Amino acid sequence: MSSIPADLEYTDDHEWVRTESDGRLTVGLTDYAQNQLGDIMLLELPTVGKRVKAGEGVGMVESVKVATEIYTPFTGEIVEINTDAADVPEDVNSDPYGTWLFRIKLAAGASSDGLLDAAAYQKLVG
Repeated sequence: MSSIPADLEYTDDHEWVRTESDGRLTVGLTDYAQNQLGDIMLLELPTVGKRVKAGEGVGMVESVKVATEIYTPFTGEIVEINTDAADVPEDVNSDPYGTWLFRIKLAAGASSDGLLDAAAYQKLVG
């Protein structure tokens, strides 16, 4: 069974989200996602400064099983990426909740509503 920390929020696309003290949102892949993907070999992360719309593909994750897009759950601007994760993508497998992918600043008027709490995400993944 995948671990699902109660202090995070989640998306239907199997990403976790943490709201930082300055209002930025940190996004990573859940334990469930990394289990489904298998051994992650490559992470392509978005460009800092890129303006994105909710649901837009902003990167790529490649594993031994599949290559799939990484989607942003929010409309805003990418303000930081985790270059360590890009350099050592297997960290997502060994520590999915300690290995974030990118941080986003919400656009004016954008919302982080619609995220799932841990109980709702647990129900989604079974």
